[in-house]
Amino acid sequence: MRRGLALVLAYWRAERRTITQGFIALLVAGIGSLVAGIALGSITGTLEALPGLMVMVPAAIGMRGNIFGALASRLGTNIHTGLYRPTREREGILYQNIYAVTVLTLGVSLLLGVLAKTFSQAFGVESIGVLDFVVISLVGGVLSSVIVGAFTVSLSRVAYRRGWDLDSVAAPLITASGDMVTLPALFLATWFVGLRWVTPGIAAVMFAVTAVVTIRSLRSDLALTRRILRESIPILAIAGAVDVLAGLVVEARLERFLVYPALLVLIPPFLERAGALGGILSSRLASKLHLGALSPRGRPEAAAVLDASIIVLFALVMFTLTGIAADLAAAMLGLRSPGALAVIGVSLVGGAIATAATIVVAYYTAIATYRLGMDPDNHGIPIITSSMDFIGVFALIGGLAAMGLAS
Repeated sequence: MRRGLALVLAYWRAERRTITQGFIALLVAGIGSLVAGIALGSITGTLEALPGLMVMVPAAIGMRGNIFGALASRLGTNIHTGLYRPTREREGILYQNIYAVTVLTLGVSLLLGVLAKTFSQAFGVESIGVLDFVVISLVGGVLSSVIVGAFTVSLSRVAYRRGWDLDSVAAPLITASGDMVTLPALFLATWFVGLRWVTPGIAAVMFAVTAVVTIRSLRSDLALTRRILRESIPILAIAGAVDVLAGLVVEARLERFLVYPALLVLIPPFLERAGALGGILSSRLASKLHLGALSPRGRPEAAAVLDASIIVLFALVMFTLTGIAADLAAAMLGLRSPGALAVIGVSLVGGAIATAATIVVAYYTAIATYRLGMDPDNHGIPIITSSMDFIGVFALIGGLAAMGLAS
């Protein structure tokens, strides 16, 4: 026991620069996701006016992290292996990655709109029409992706120039930027729904553009782009379905969250924390697998266990701060809260459950994809973030139950 603790402390000392960068990234990310939480807690009227909208919120937010977190993970690996070049050449890694994420944004946003309506009907949840879902998802997805995409590329360039560990800073920052801009983008997109001719017109045009762009990209002569799309589309489709299910779980309990809007404020930063921690671990494991520093074994090696210990350290601090920040933000906005201790308790208990699940999912996803000859960078982030959106919702409900707040 003492020897194991000594090894962990020695590893933390050796990785103190990476840990410091990770803490800074998580703290900055926390501000962004808290903004998203405040936005969610402030649009209770929109959630009530557009039934079923909450079904799509976790999926729309999570998909920005899935698409652009995977982009950053790929670029981080390319930096580690010396293949990254910040150029605009068509055959270059950066160009092909940007092309791929543009296509994924359009295709997956369209799919999410359809899935949100399909699942709502299947589970008997009252909701807006399928064209309304599609327009909100596509318009909101495009608006938010422009911002998050530009941020991701800029971050990779800065990391390349300054020697930052992109694997440790990208996941939390990109996830938080996605949280921060996606909800306002979705809110703006709701202005285009329910209009007699405008809504069907926008849906038809964007559907046509998405179909043409997707087909052309799959036939492109750019090998890297084709590989990213072939590997990403199936896993992002599954991730989107899982995220929509997470939204259904929240929608089914929306009345409880509307009673205490402070709990709505907690949702985005809580899920962001869980996904970001998993993203950090997933990215670190993917890089070590590519570099040969980690073997794809069923039983985790010391290198994987030590990386997981960093995630536990991050989680203990971050979920405590998340609960404190959510309650303070709710108090400043005059949103009803069950009390500071209750909100912090929900965050800590739920965070403990989510962190344990994060470590397991991140490790075995990286190992399984690597063994199957696929790129863990393309699969790790989408699987871990969507899994943690779904598991994280149940972890949050577990925290509510522990604090006597679950209905």
